[in-house]
This record gives sequence, structure tokens and C-alpha cells, in this order.
Amino acid sequence: MRNLPSAVRTALATATLFAGFSTLHAAEASSDDIAALRDQIRQLDQKLKVLERKQEIAADDAAAAAKTAPKITVNDKGFSIASTDGANQLKLRGLVQADARAFLHNDPAITNNNTFLLRRARVIFEGTFNKNISFLLVPEFAGSAPTVVDAYVNYALTPSLQLRAGRFREPVGLEQLQSDAVAFFNERSYVSQLVPNRDLGVQLWGELLDGTLTYALGVFNGVPDGNNNGAISGTTVNADSDKDKDLAARIFAQPWKNDGGSPLQGLGFGLGASTGREKSGSGLASYKTDGQQTVFSYATATAATATTLAPATSKTNFTTVANGKTWRVSPQFYYYRGSFGLLGEYAFSSVHVSPQFPASLAGSPTVALKNKAWQLATSYVLTGEDAGYTGVVPATNFDWAGGSWGAFELVARYDVLDLDNKAFVTPGAGYSPLANNANNPTKLTTVGVGLNWYLSKSVRASFDFFHTDFGLNVPASAILSTSSTGRIIKNDENAFVTRLQVAF
Repeated sequence: MRNLPSAVRTALATATLFAGFSTLHAAEASSDDIAALRDQIRQLDQKLKVLERKQEIAADDAAAAAKTAPKITVNDKGFSIASTDGANQLKLRGLVQADARAFLHNDPAITNNNTFLLRRARVIFEGTFNKNISFLLVPEFAGSAPTVVDAYVNYALTPSLQLRAGRFREPVGLEQLQSDAVAFFNERSYVSQLVPNRDLGVQLWGELLDGTLTYALGVFNGVPDGNNNGAISGTTVNADSDKDKDLAARIFAQPWKNDGGSPLQGLGFGLGASTGREKSGSGLASYKTDGQQTVFSYATATAATATTLAPATSKTNFTTVANGKTWRVSPQFYYYRGSFGLLGEYAFSSVHVSPQFPASLAGSPTVALKNKAWQLATSYVLTGEDAGYTGVVPATNFDWAGGSWGAFELVARYDVLDLDNKAFVTPGAGYSPLANNANNPTKLTTVGVGLNWYLSKSVRASFDFFHTDFGLNVPASAILSTSSTGRIIKNDENAFVTRLQVAF
């Protein structure tokens, strides 16, 4: 009765009262009047049944529509629309990082390093079709021109057997594989400058033994140390510069991942590696401090002199290029327990290089350079939340009026980059060194400390300080004060890097 329209309820009540009244006075009414009243009651009853049936049909239609209607969600993880069964889903997320860098030094000739900048500005599109086919597309708008950071398709036959193809990170470095939004520091360590970053290729990967063992094996075009494909001048973004390919592999174990009572639940360790052959078109990487100042570069010939110098003179004016076998290896681990986090990693990179001028390598000597780096980073969440490889989730959001402050995390890191001294030795008779020891260091040692403030799940403010010592092959007095890198490495680097980040 309560679910019936008011007009129907009124009519039914009136008819019931009328029928009762008629029963009480049946002796005074004629048989025709009684028959008419009964007929009216039957008609009202039929109308009532029709209305009830219509309501049942409407309810069934609404239930059927609810089963097929898309599910729309908007929260701190972004915007998503999904089919009711979850088999198909589209997501829209974003990442914006606004940085400020400041350097303490006594050389007024060093310019253009104290700056505000937009470090990353990304719109992240991802989706799933038929439960097991997914994609990721990430354009970047923070550079001088829009670029594509990630673009791949992933097919998951099972969680233990998946195929990925497109542009994505090579499976080598632990810190390099970590999301840009959740790393301990605003900038990655020297280790990530020796292992490959994003490249074009295809990869088999998966999780075994209830997620306690992860493996990845892929074939890629090949990239210089720490770089994306196309990042080095003269290389291509969407193709390979030679027919050779790189093979990359990684295995990572978390034996106690599913053991909630074990103090080793948060321990993970593994090994990543890559090998291949790189040719002249692949270029060579330069190296930066944690403050993102370029302080090491290989010799590069200028276009003006490349067409005017005689062959004999060209031995002292050339471009250093990759020319032969390249391989890297990176043992790695992390440990998280409660509010404490620890991450350690080592990287060894071997690359064969040659001096090239202007475009030929005929008769050029080849040198095998072996560079290495390592880091040890730790964190502690002061407000009691759990630390983790995928970041910190604050228990409360920052609310000035409500008196809640979010989460605070202290971080510290020690990292070292040791460059092969053979880069500063002449590769052959008549040649100049592959790198000038008068404006390039042979070693960088950095101590970093920082504070991360998680205002919410999506907003983070970070404050980092880095102190870098430069190891030199020549006395500081011999450093070329006329070069920008020479001015930098004549003194220790003290850099402040702050960031306000929105990630959803």
C-alpha cells in the first residue's frame, strides 16, 4: 500500500469504506445497487493490479539498466569510467611538479642555475579492455616541446605471463623503475644515470609464487646511460639508429611478502642487467649532479671546424661516440618496516667508445670505459604512517582549521659516481683525450637530506639539500675557469631543490 500512488490509495480506501457501509445497510439497499457497488470494487481491484504490475516492470527495467550502466568514479586517484563487470575501464590521471633550485657558491660568473621550473606536467591516460588488455599513454608538456613519455600496450594472459610492447622503462634499475611521484628525493641518484631509462621494445614479464617473485625479459632498440630513446642529439625518437638491439632482464624477489608476521615482510632484492651493441648514432650520455647541473661531457666536434680541419688535425677535434658492446648490471634491494625505509643499489656500466671526425670511424681506436655508481637511501615517516616503495599514504589530510597536518617523512641519501679514468687518457697516438680533465670531474660524491610533507594522498611538498664533492684529475687551480662546468667543479656544489607536486 505504501508504494502505491496516492490517488490509488485514496480510491481503494474510499471503495473499502463504501463496501463496509453497504454491508451494514444491505438490508435497506436494493440488489441492483449492491451489484453495481461490487462491480466498481472489481474494477478498482483490476486497476490496482495493473498499477502494481507496471511498478514491478519499472523496477526490473531499472535493475537491468543498473547492471549495464557505466560506473563513474572521481577521487584522489583521478577520474575513471568502467563497465559494471569491471572488464573495461578508462582512467584519466595527472602529474604536475613545480620546482625551485638554488645554489650556494662564490663565483658570480656561474649563471642560469637559480631558477623556478616546471619539472613535469603530464596527463596520464590508461585503460583496460576485456580484463586482460591494457594500455598507458603519457604525454609530457613540461619541456620545450610536447613529448611522449610512455606509450605501450600490455596483454596479460595470466598474472605470471604478460606481454608489453611500446615505449616504457627498461627493466634494469630499481630506483629508475619507481614512479616519478613517490621517490624519496626530488631527483634520482647517480645509479639511475648509468642504467637505461625508457626505450622502444617488447617485454615478457610477470609475477610468480603468489607475487613473491617478479621477472622481466625484453628486447629494445638500445639507449645511452640513464637516457630515454631519442634523448641524445643525433638519435631518433621512434626508431633505431642501427640494426643491433639490446637485451634487458631483471628478477626481483620478496620471499616474505605474504607473511604478515615476519619482520622481513618488507624485504626485496634482485638483479637487473642489459647488454647489446651501440653504434655512433646512439650517442653518449653526459652526467649531472643531484642539483641537475651538467658537469661531465665527452668531447664533441663543432660543425664549423668539422669541415675545415685537415685529417691530422681532426685527431684533436672529434666527437666521442658509442662504438661496440655495451653492458650494464645492477644488484639492488629495499627494506620497509613500519615507518622505516631503506633502499640500496649499485650500477656498473661498460661501453665501448671511439673518436669520430667528421662522420667516419675508419681507423679510429676503440676504448672500453667502465663507469660505476652506488647509492644508499633511507627514510623515516615521523607521523607514524607506513613507508613503502610505492610511497606514503597520510592518515589525515592537511587541514588548518581542523588542526591536522598530513604526514612528514625525513629522507637521507649517500651516492657516488665514479667515472673511468681512461676517458681522460689519449685513445691513440695524436689524439686528444675523450674527455677534458680540465673541465670534467672523475668522481662525484653527494650527501643529500630532505623533508617530504604529504598534505594529502595527492599533494606533496619536498625540500632537499645536496652537498657534492668533485674528484679531479688535475689540481683545482688547473680547472678551466672559462667553461661553465669548470666553474662549477672548482667548488663543492651546495644545492637546494624544493618541489610542490600534485599527483592523482
